[in-house]
Amino acid sequence: MARSVKQRAADTPLRKATPDPHWKQLRQGDRVRVLLSPGFEASGAVDTITADHTAVWVHLDGGRGRILLHCGDGVDILPCGETDCRD
Repeated sequence: MARSVKQRAADTPLRKATPDPHWKQLRQGDRVRVLLSPGFEASGAVDTITADHTAVWVHLDGGRGRILLHCGDGVDILPCGETDCRD
């Protein structure tokens, strides 16, 4: 048996999740533009934010539902003040 194996390896994150500085400025109700990947964008309103600002729920416009975004997902969330939010 390997006794030197870290017993709680499943409890540690694979990499540190650090949100971009502008994610920390987001507040519930803010109008945002979600940049999912090149050419795929959506606008909506911030619904909920985790205390550490690593995850954000956004209600998408046009009845497209709600989406959970994590800072490690490779997406970006920009306040509408920085970009146009019309679809």
